[in-house]
Amino acid sequence: MPSTSPASPLDDIEFLPGRPPILRTENPGSAPSWAAKHREALRAVVAEHGCVLIRGLGLRDVAGTSAVFERLSTGLMTEREAFAPRRTYADRVYSSAQWPPNQPMCMHHELSYTMEVPALMLFACLTAPDEGGATGVADAATVLEQLPTELADRFEREGWLLTRSYNDEIGSSVSEAFGTDDRGAVESYCRANAIELDWQPDGTLRTRQLRSAVVRHPITGRRCWFNQIAFLNEWTMAAEVREYLVEVYGADGLPFNTRFGNGDPIGEDVVQLLNKVYEANTAREPWQAGDLMLVDNIRTAHSREPFEGSRDVLVAMADPVRLPDRTPTSEVTAR
Repeated sequence: MPSTSPASPLDDIEFLPGRPPILRTENPGSAPSWAAKHREALRAVVAEHGCVLIRGLGLRDVAGTSAVFERLSTGLMTEREAFAPRRTYADRVYSSAQWPPNQPMCMHHELSYTMEVPALMLFACLTAPDEGGATGVADAATVLEQLPTELADRFEREGWLLTRSYNDEIGSSVSEAFGTDDRGAVESYCRANAIELDWQPDGTLRTRQLRSAVVRHPITGRRCWFNQIAFLNEWTMAAEVREYLVEVYGADGLPFNTRFGNGDPIGEDVVQLLNKVYEANTAREPWQAGDLMLVDNIRTAHSREPFEGSRDVLVAMADPVRLPDRTPTSEVTAR
């Protein structure tokens, strides 16, 4: 029989095929105090397994959830370069990205196109949807191993290119992404973060940034498939959405798109292959109200599945690490 001692949460973790590691706890009392007491053990679980879902904490409000996030992290981050708007619940505590509930958010690593990325993602479910809406996870090293060698080698050699066109209809606006709409401040940020930018005649902004597709984990050194190549590509969009956006903004004016590092377009077949490998390695567990999930953002990709009903999942990005300018198999370093 596994130990039920609250001082040894490692002993109570369930490992089942197709599901993330799950730790069940009952009557923890104060969730922030419980999190503080078990902080190192929980972080050790994430380091060993890439993620853990904690069930039974009874998280119900923003204040208590924010306190749990703070106790489990070494520092929460302010989001920059968001691909979609979020509601801010508290200081550096956000809603899930505002994305149509009937559309999936495919596997990705949060802010993998930025120079400073969260090493740890924290998710807390205050309201579970009626159906669907799971936050799936997939091991990035395993995904890399299962990709065709020629394709993986090309991305590792060239990196990947993210292009963005900011507008007020789809995705984040300039002010939502950069925290300001002051041109000088935006230009300074882009210069400091290896982003090429071009103001259009109508005043809108287009950017390009080259990033590594494969990075070495800062602790284990394992090579990880770390990017948002599939998720932010035009072929991951629903066909009717893509057709509408191309008609309105033109093929070069999509809110976001990805390319090979040398600028070549990425075909629909490549995007389908990437998503197929992700799906083959996805673990998922339906949310229950009060759940907490910790995810190693370098080692583990995550997704959001379509859902019905109300879904309220709080998100925090934590423990920032710095990526260098794009180089083959970039090293990730502590800030």
